Amino acid sequence: MSNRIDSRRLSNERSPISVPNPSDKVSDYYGENVFTEATMEKFVSSKAFENWKNCLKTGTKIDRDTAEHIAAGMKSWAISKGCKSYTHWFQPLTGATAEKHDSFFTPNFDGKAMESFTASALVQQEPDASSFPNGGIRQTFEARGYTAWDTSSPAFIIEYNSEKTLTIPTIFISYTGETLDYKAPLLKSLQHLESSVLPVVQYFDKNVSKITSTLGWEQEYFLIDEALFKARPDLQFTGRTLIGATAAKGQQLEDHYFGTIPDRVFDFMVELELECHKLGIPIRTRHNEVAPNQFECAPMFEEANVAVDHNQLLMDIMDRVARKHKMRVLL
Repeated sequence: MSNRIDSRRLSNERSPISVPNPSDKVSDYYGENVFTEATMEKFVSSKAFENWKNCLKTGTKIDRDTAEHIAAGMKSWAISKGCKSYTHWFQPLTGATAEKHDSFFTPNFDGKAMESFTASALVQQEPDASSFPNGGIRQTFEARGYTAWDTSSPAFIIEYNSEKTLTIPTIFISYTGETLDYKAPLLKSLQHLESSVLPVVQYFDKNVSKITSTLGWEQEYFLIDEALFKARPDLQFTGRTLIGATAAKGQQLEDHYFGTIPDRVFDFMVELELECHKLGIPIRTRHNEVAPNQFECAPMFEEANVAVDHNQLLMDIMDRVARKHKMRVLL
């Protein structure tokens, strides 16, 4: 009991953390950490840029020379933003994202070093896949897994304190080609949906050549003070309430719904939106939800594959920003 009382006292003593805003207008910094089409056009040759756009439009394979130009441009952009390393970012069957960082630094034979990032490093990597869930398709000792660049989702820069890392969205497959992630099935589903819908649409308009699926996710979440969180083993181990009495009011607490946002929570939301906007995640809505300590954020609709990547990225950002504000987020 004393542990919980101490936790509540510490919780009540917390002060809001002010968040410095880089500009009065979101448009000034929106997407600044994303390798967008506009950014790519500045860092690669016009021929490579047009080849890349044509490959996305037609679904054809990107040739080696174009990939080399894009890799060089991506490296120049990332280094100009302060990155020292890069990673292939993927979504294994764990419910979370995964990444293995490699440095741009490459030693030379003369004892010096240079920054290097080639098409081979951009297009494919070989992380150890032995400890990931694999659906029983191979033995543990058959460790090989491959990540392959997803050209339809833009690369971005993740900031960990003072360090920045170029992050490349990828799919994750086994040595023999079986799917080991959630992204590859999504891309196949989107392709199948397009091939099924396109003939129907062309029945009405012969000029249509591409179908784009969109998605607008939202995240409802709970915020718990870090001291209270550490006093609850069920929350620490499962992220859910497993012990204790049922709350006196739950979804019946209408006066909390759309109510005034508490100061600490408001500061959390402001920093969350700031970090999301820098990564091109179009969050526009924030509000109190019905249950105590329940809140919500929602973005604009996006292309479905990018929206899923942004949702995965958002959940990671929410956790890191909440810890900075001495809170924990329960999704």
